[in-house]
Amino acid sequence: MTQRLGMILLAAVLAVWPMAVFAEGRGAVGFSQAPEMSSGVCFASSIRKALDCAKNKCIKEGGTAEDCLETTACFPAGWSIDIFAQSKEGPHWHETFCGFDSKEAAIQASKSVCNTKRRKDLMECSLVAIYDEGGKKFEPAQ
Repeated sequence: MTQRLGMILLAAVLAVWPMAVFAEGRGAVGFSQAPEMSSGVCFASSIRKALDCAKNKCIKEGGTAEDCLETTACFPAGWSIDIFAQSKEGPHWHETFCGFDSKEAAIQASKSVCNTKRRKDLMECSLVAIYDEGGKKFEPAQ
């Protein structure tokens, strides 16, 4: 019985170990947003730390603790995008996506999200920021 349990434990460790090695050195990204007020983005060692940091940045930029919502998080972070969207009725917000394996994949995703033939309720939609896995911000090409 003990030998069998040991074999099951060994199999579980061997199954998880490659994923742990793959994620080693990689971090998480978290986004927080207070619509019509402010937002925050942070990169950290865990999703919880990234989201807490993003919420604190959102509050520091003018949002309230109640209004700064945790909107998006990924581990590993991969490439991330921040999209500005505005409805035809006037309100605007940001939509954030993460976990892309390349900058090009992230840009293609932004084009799909901002497809106004599909999202007829929007008067404006545009990619405003791209982040690499380390948190470096890139401005989109105009």
